Amino acid sequence: MSGITQALNNHHKLCDDNFADAEEAAHKGDWTACAATYGKFRDAMLTHFGVEEDILFPAFESNTGMTGGPTQVMRGEHVQMRDLLQQMDAALGRKDADGFGGAAETLLVMMQQHNMKEENILYPMCDQALGEDGELASRIAAGLNA
Repeated sequence: MSGITQALNNHHKLCDDNFADAEEAAHKGDWTACAATYGKFRDAMLTHFGVEEDILFPAFESNTGMTGGPTQVMRGEHVQMRDLLQQMDAALGRKDADGFGGAAETLLVMMQQHNMKEENILYPMCDQALGEDGELASRIAAGLNA
């Protein structure tokens, strides 16, 4: 994996770790810890989606001419995951462990499937299409660290 997608791949692990911490806190009923760890997770996820949608996907689409393929699928899945995050936000606000856990369980399955598609299909396609574009890699890394 090149520098272009390596930061995004690494960011998946950060999101996964924050998600596990939030889910564990909710399971324990520690809503203060859940709010803090879930907030980090949600912010990281939304940042990740934004970097892909605003930086990586447009570069890939511009370079390949593919606008209705894998990036369209990923954008659609981002919409679905944002909806689940909103459900988790609402459940957290109500301190509803069942609601939070249900949305979290669905989100976990979606994230696992989504990340596998990105890491095994889309990111390698991006690396091949975009080559070693240091400026693009820097923009992605800066976006993830913003």
